[in-house]
Amino acid sequence: MSDQVISIIGLVLVFVIATFSKVHMGVIAIVAAFVVGTAVAGESADELFAGFPGDLFVVLVGVTLLFAIAKNNGTVDWLVQASTRAVRGRIALIPWVMFLITGALTASGAVVPGAVGIMAPIGMGFAVRHKISPILMGLLIINGASAGGFSPISIFGTITNGVVQREDLPGSEGMLFLTSFLFNLALSVVVFFLFGGRKLLGRRAESVTGKPATEGGGGGVPAQPAAADRTPTPSTPTPDGASGATATATAPAPAPAAVGVEEEVHRLTPVRALTVLGVISLAVGSLAFDLDVGLMAFVVSAVLCLVSPASAKGAVERCAWPTVLLVCGIVMYVSLMDEMGTIKWAGESVSDLGTPLVSALLICVIGGVVSAFASTTGILGALIPLAVPFLAGGEIGAIGMISALAISSSVVDSSPFSTSGALTVASAPEEMRDTVFRRLMAWGLSMTVIAPLATWVILVIPGQL
Repeated sequence: MSDQVISIIGLVLVFVIATFSKVHMGVIAIVAAFVVGTAVAGESADELFAGFPGDLFVVLVGVTLLFAIAKNNGTVDWLVQASTRAVRGRIALIPWVMFLITGALTASGAVVPGAVGIMAPIGMGFAVRHKISPILMGLLIINGASAGGFSPISIFGTITNGVVQREDLPGSEGMLFLTSFLFNLALSVVVFFLFGGRKLLGRRAESVTGKPATEGGGGGVPAQPAAADRTPTPSTPTPDGASGATATATAPAPAPAAVGVEEEVHRLTPVRALTVLGVISLAVGSLAFDLDVGLMAFVVSAVLCLVSPASAKGAVERCAWPTVLLVCGIVMYVSLMDEMGTIKWAGESVSDLGTPLVSALLICVIGGVVSAFASTTGILGALIPLAVPFLAGGEIGAIGMISALAISSSVVDSSPFSTSGALTVASAPEEMRDTVFRRLMAWGLSMTVIAPLATWVILVIPGQL
């Protein structure tokens, strides 16, 4: 049995053991990396540690720490309120606004994880306040990032087009961007209706004045006020565990105390303004100066803690440590597989099948599966050259094949083992993280089959006719 096959069996065992036991998957993955790495690959401890994703660790911890602080000082609530007013309370539009903003960021040059890291915590704030499915919100943000990710000036687009030029293959920057955008847009429409978007149609949040808006945007019966706006009964604990209130169905208009709370949420305080400036700096640093989002998040967090120590209370404890351990453990093992040549071996084995159409489909599947657990950037640079032998022969249309491979390797970023998916899980409300993790895992892994098959049918087969 070859080393490559052993490494694949090891990955399967990681999932099986974690599924049927209470041992954390990240712990099992690190153990597997140690056992396979030393016993099979002959790796030293230092070589194994080189595969630990320190950059991903910093991004996950830095971003979740920053937005825990932003939640403490009320900035997230203020952003949610301000953005809701901007779309005139139409809740169904909010996920699409997140899709377009994230797509604009990546199309302008922001790295995909950086854009998701900025938008996911804000989007989850909307999801909680307006009872939008966190799966719907998270997937539209991730799909938006992928939709803009292959513009000619984006990171993914630059890498893919660079490999095409270096390998002297026919290519079309515009076609790559257009097919990726349209595929992710169509996928997001499916997500919208699959995860509760239909229920959002016609729903309105509070109007700009803070009064209940009418359903459907016109005249009619006013919408029921939110629980936060109703008079509380003092004997029942609130959802956050404090002693206070739950709503009564027949409560009168908001009490002065409740109005005061709403005014406090709407007010842009100096600390909140500084927090917003810090979040903007993440986007500017990513777009204009190619700075690491995780490191910048730590800088902004440190400044906010110095300026407002109360904002930092409990923030470190609310970092998504289980998610960090899980993702870093899996990525460490997949890095070992890459070092052992497993990914290259799989790609070359597929290319040797001798049937171009079947080889094209299997390479897209490999791109999706590996990218679901590792760097999409690395996969794009590694798998396109593996397809060169039969692309150069003209049996498969190069433009369609490259677009199919690019899409198949990027839409699986919704997997919680990929950086974008991990950031989305980490940004979800703590009590919902397990659910979000499981749903994103099911969705992301399903995309490793659905996306390659769909792009193969739409983009690859027509190129051979």
